[in-house]
Amino acid sequence: MKKFLAFAMAMAMTLSLAACGGGSGSNGAGSASGSASGSDASGSSSSSPAAFTTVEEGKLIMSTNAQFPPYEMVADGAGFEGTGFEGIDIEIAHAIARKLNLELVIDDMEFDSALMAVQNNAADMVLAGLSYQEDRDQVMDFTDSYATGVQVVIVKEGSDVTMDNLGEKMIGTQRGTTGYIYASDTPDNGGYGEDHVLAYDNGAVAVQALLNGQIDAVIIDQAPAQAYVDANTGLTILPGEWVTEDYCAAVDEGNEALLTAVNTALNELIADGTVQTIIDKYITAD
Repeated sequence: MKKFLAFAMAMAMTLSLAACGGGSGSNGAGSASGSASGSDASGSSSSSPAAFTTVEEGKLIMSTNAQFPPYEMVADGAGFEGTGFEGIDIEIAHAIARKLNLELVIDDMEFDSALMAVQNNAADMVLAGLSYQEDRDQVMDFTDSYATGVQVVIVKEGSDVTMDNLGEKMIGTQRGTTGYIYASDTPDNGGYGEDHVLAYDNGAVAVQALLNGQIDAVIIDQAPAQAYVDANTGLTILPGEWVTEDYCAAVDEGNEALLTAVNTALNELIADGTVQTIIDKYITAD
């Protein structure tokens, strides 16, 4: 329906997923060297000849925004591996860190800050329901895709908002996401214009604005959209997909050794079924 990027990874993972988006950036600027060899949870090893560096010795620092269920969430209890967080990206990141014989450190912050963290040497990689986008590719290096993300539109039940008249309405998105980038673009480029789009710190705030009648719709990825609808009576998702794209991890632009290490580990986890098992844990086919 729009000219948006429509990445054709075809639902290799039987899901309907997303493109996202508080905490603090810690960790010193120490430089630690390593190699892309390690072992996974079952003891099998992965290998790559290239040495790589991380921000802090022995650790793999992941920046994220833990307001994007089911990809990253603040847990009610101890969370996965006692981190206080849970979700698809959290578990995939842990599996990558194990492959690389590193300790995973999760740094929770606003989505656009999570993108900047890898560029500012405050984090090694970002996993945050992150979709590939050409402008981002100028400042970060992306791994291969591990999932397909589908963005949808949330509205109030009984609303007159449709996919066809969105350009006449006020739309909420999460700040820094491709949803905001595409929707705020000019009509000539398939968007609705900045006057029709408001950016919020996270999806939950955008949904609350919708409930309060401050906006007419929220554009967000399908999995978190469903979670928000399930948690708030009176909301529904419009039929159809607003845009489809690929989810990836990313590292700082030019850090080829670390990119190779992370990408090698990620592809091994895809090949042995670990990634699909993690996705199936959080997203059911029905």
